[in-house]
Amino acid sequence: MKKFSIEIKWGIIFSIVALLWMFLEKGLGWHDENISKHAIYTNLFAIVAIVLYVFALLDKRKNFYEGKMTWTQGFISGIIISVVVAIFSPLAQYITHEFITPDYFPNVIDYSVESGAMTREAAEGYFNLQSYILQSFFFSLVVGVVTSAIVALFVRKK
Repeated sequence: MKKFSIEIKWGIIFSIVALLWMFLEKGLGWHDENISKHAIYTNLFAIVAIVLYVFALLDKRKNFYEGKMTWTQGFISGIIISVVVAIFSPLAQYITHEFITPDYFPNVIDYSVESGAMTREAAEGYFNLQSYILQSFFFSLVVGVVTSAIVALFVRKK
C-alpha cells in the first residue's frame, strides 16, 4: 500500500478539487439560471484535471523514483490515480447532488425539455444520480487513462 500512497493521495486531492469545482459551477449559476452555459463551461475542468495529473506524476517522479521515471512508470501511476478517482466518484456524485446542488437534476431536465434537446422521459432517464454515478465512474477511468498516457510523456525523465 505504501508503494501507491502518492497515487492514493492525488486521487483524494483530485476528488476534493472536483467537489470544489462543483461549488464554483453552482456559484456561477451553471446549475440554475445559467444552465444553458453548463455543457460548454464545465469542460474547463479538463485544464484543472490535467494540471493535477502533472503535479501527481511529478510528485511520484521526485519522491518515489528519485527524480527519474520512465513513461511506463508514469503511465501506471496515472492509471492507479484514475482508479482511485473512479472509486471515489460515486461518493463525490452523491455529495454533489445531495448537498452542493440538489436542484441540478430538475433544472437540467427542464432545460433539456424546454430547449427541445430531449423528451422529458429521455432527460429523466439520463439526468439522475444513478446515471451520473455510472457515467462518472467510467469517464474517470477512460479519461484518466488517456490523460495519464499523455502526461507521462511530458514528465518522464531519464
